[in-house]
Amino acid sequence: MEKRWNILKANPAKVQHLQEALKIHPILCELLVQRGIDDFDAAKKFFRPSLDHLHDPWLMKDMKKAVDRIEYAFEKQEKILVFGDYDVDGTTSVATLYQFLKQLSPHIDYYIPHRYKEGYGISKIGIDYAKEIGIDLIISVDCGIKSIDLIAYAKELGIDFIICDHHLPDLILPPAVAILNAKQIDCTYPFKELCGCGVVFKLITALAQVHNLAPETYLRYLDLVATAIAADIVPVVDENRTLAFFGIQKVNENPSFGIKALMELAKQVPPMKISNLVFAVAPRINAAGRMDDAKKAVQLFIEPDYQSAMAIASLLQQDNLDRREADTSITEEALAQIEMDPMHQNRKSNVVFQSHWHKGVVGIVASRLIEKHYKPTIVLTQSGDIVAGSARSVLGFNLYEALHACRSHLLGYGGHFAAAGMTMSLDKLDDFKAAFEIAVAERITEEQLTPEIAINALLPLENISMNFLQIISQMEPFGPDNMRPIFLAQKVYDNGYTKLVKDAHISFNVTQGKNSVKGIGYNMPQHIELIKSGEPFDLVFQLQLNEWQGTQTVQMQVIDVKKSDLN
Repeated sequence: MEKRWNILKANPAKVQHLQEALKIHPILCELLVQRGIDDFDAAKKFFRPSLDHLHDPWLMKDMKKAVDRIEYAFEKQEKILVFGDYDVDGTTSVATLYQFLKQLSPHIDYYIPHRYKEGYGISKIGIDYAKEIGIDLIISVDCGIKSIDLIAYAKELGIDFIICDHHLPDLILPPAVAILNAKQIDCTYPFKELCGCGVVFKLITALAQVHNLAPETYLRYLDLVATAIAADIVPVVDENRTLAFFGIQKVNENPSFGIKALMELAKQVPPMKISNLVFAVAPRINAAGRMDDAKKAVQLFIEPDYQSAMAIASLLQQDNLDRREADTSITEEALAQIEMDPMHQNRKSNVVFQSHWHKGVVGIVASRLIEKHYKPTIVLTQSGDIVAGSARSVLGFNLYEALHACRSHLLGYGGHFAAAGMTMSLDKLDDFKAAFEIAVAERITEEQLTPEIAINALLPLENISMNFLQIISQMEPFGPDNMRPIFLAQKVYDNGYTKLVKDAHISFNVTQGKNSVKGIGYNMPQHIELIKSGEPFDLVFQLQLNEWQGTQTVQMQVIDVKKSDLN
């Protein structure tokens, strides 16, 4: 699939100013300015994270109300229920708050709604369960900000609510005792992009201060916070970067038994990076809720015995194997369905449906389909008389707006710019497909239908060195708004040693002037003819460390290749 190359710019005056202050390579200064780091103090804070950089939890709106209500519950021996979502952010949030509160009161329980029986967020079944077991206070984590009617229902039953959430609030808020959510219009908390587990971390920090507890009583959960930050794809800047930095440190030095067990089963060894959490640890946690019951994930994180934690982790491992099997087979069937449609080349969207597809993986499958056919994509399955599914967008296209235009064909829908879910009657399926195609075609541009690679800077091969890579490595942890830098080298040549490996991957060996660099390009055999042609070509790549027989070298991980423009 042809990709657009978008070379990002940085303010030249700011780059020069920073280069004079830091005395490092101008290209590195370009990367920093693109990230909003344009003076010495900001750079120092960026390169030397400190727990002192964390904001005061009491700056968050309603923090005092939340802490006072929890203190009252402790004093009156009330029962508290921690209620969370079934994904990584939700389960780590529940495990963190449950364990912390257990240090202060024996009357703590937790609840995770079942994905298929109850759906996302606060559920009536969950509130009725809380009433049945005599709960006085529910603390919702990673959910609750939209649950106006259900929280009003709990209030009628005599159950108070504290909401810890990070999703965007509506203008009308639920009738909770306290709402901890930095995205509230009148919340002056300095950082707005915490994940759910990050909000919980602020709450337990405040509680620890009230009880004069040592910082270790809340810092011990930083590995769970880092896992939530990694999985929930929140911006890795400001407070999130600090929490992720020290959380990954804990993962590498002294992980909780749950994280340690998942690392072992995923064959991950220190030093772990945020990418290891994203691609190896998080999918195993998510698989519990996708394939079965996410309570297992919480049990894993609160288990005080390593062998028992390993036994629970093995169940998650099996869920993940089942998830991968379902994911693979459904992706193959969905691709065949798209490619058998004679009109698919002309369509601006993909909508596929099979009644037997597993509901837990349709969102993952939608993302896979976009890798092959780059269009807004919906994957639907059937549950009883209802068709339900997940949608994923392409860069820059507002998926929620397109769904909103089709609302007359839907029973329900929700989501945001890039991802959404929906339900409809079976007899509305064809009408919805047609309406969604029209809605996308009216709104999408040709540019949005071509995948883009955002390139941070031109990097001549002569500038690639171990020192250059070491400074880039200090920019970790990488993530949204602080991605691993992507570079472009122009007019390079094959020096005769480039070859195809296992018929799929290219082992690069390229020159530019007097300089040569090695690299690897995965799954790009289609480019070998251009590279071997003797003509100059351009490479888009990231830098990585290569270790071979005790020797470390810098190599390129090639992302894309194009013939050089000879003008």
